[in-house]
Amino acid sequence: MANNSKIFPELKNDRLLKAALGEKVDKVPVWVMRQAGRYLPEFQEIRAKNDFFTVCRTPELACEVTLQPLRRYPHLDAGIIFSDILVIPQALGMTVEMHSGVGPVFPKPLCSPNEIEYLKEEGAVERLKYVGDAITLTRYKIEGKVPLIGFSGAPFTLMGYMIEGGGSKSMAKTKEWLQNYSSDVHHLLSLLARVIIDYLVMQVESGAQLLQVFESSAEHLTREQFDEFSAPYVREIRQEVKRKLKEKNIFPVPMTIFAKGAGHSLDIQAKLGYNVIGLDWTIDPKEARKIVGEDITLQGNLDPQDLYKSPEEITKLTKDMVQRFGKHRYIANLGHGITPQTPLESMAAFTQAVHDAI
Repeated sequence: MANNSKIFPELKNDRLLKAALGEKVDKVPVWVMRQAGRYLPEFQEIRAKNDFFTVCRTPELACEVTLQPLRRYPHLDAGIIFSDILVIPQALGMTVEMHSGVGPVFPKPLCSPNEIEYLKEEGAVERLKYVGDAITLTRYKIEGKVPLIGFSGAPFTLMGYMIEGGGSKSMAKTKEWLQNYSSDVHHLLSLLARVIIDYLVMQVESGAQLLQVFESSAEHLTREQFDEFSAPYVREIRQEVKRKLKEKNIFPVPMTIFAKGAGHSLDIQAKLGYNVIGLDWTIDPKEARKIVGEDITLQGNLDPQDLYKSPEEITKLTKDMVQRFGKHRYIANLGHGITPQTPLESMAAFTQAVHDAI
């Protein structure tokens, strides 16, 4: 089976892919969610001249920002393409703006289920071609140093933003929809899943070597709600991406599900067919391993706030964490994205400690 029609530079460091597939590694691989981002001064320089979504939509800029942490931190074992989960609602015709100090804002969120019909599903993935172009460019520029990760938000998380009009601590409007309009909710989640499937397939065709699905708002769901409103769609994404890649004669890449705050549903996540399950910092590594079994790779899960401690403390906490997870079927990461004020030396201490731990 062809891996890809494009001829990319040969991969020199495949630790991440080996760990995702359960193969032996010389060292535990490490990467960090949001590693290409606001904590880096070189990223801030680019953002000073460009709107956030302009960076996402300009392949040269997205590529440059993706490469910045790899230049600075030699211990990183992967790059993750610089983009945002909310490019999908944009491609469906919704306006999303990035407001300083606030985050993403939808000037016109979905106010009633009747508005679902105005979403422009047809051609949505073609409108996201810039992400594929950024991935292809980055695969060439990364010169095979490390693999490149592609990603998408999961349907429930995207739906929450589309209804709330931005990030929300309570997700009250979304919960009201779950209660009052469950058939419309399933209709919207199905639509989002279809777009996400084709979007992720396009990313692999463009050169992504592993895919991560972010169910970042899972903490707002009970176990029963996770089973109804998240799991079926996340499972469908995994199955359909795999099937469509095989149809195109492209070798399916490993896939990770990261459902933040869904520690209550690890056993459900273990049955979704993903190679890797990402854990937030609230989950004990040994408990997680007991629940998911030996055939799934775990990823995580240092608290991002720990990176505000001294380099010595970070080194100790990180080594302890890695030793609790063990070397087999493990990818080191934070339990959520790195935060904007994180000291640069903290990231250096964290990534080095992972490689030194076992």
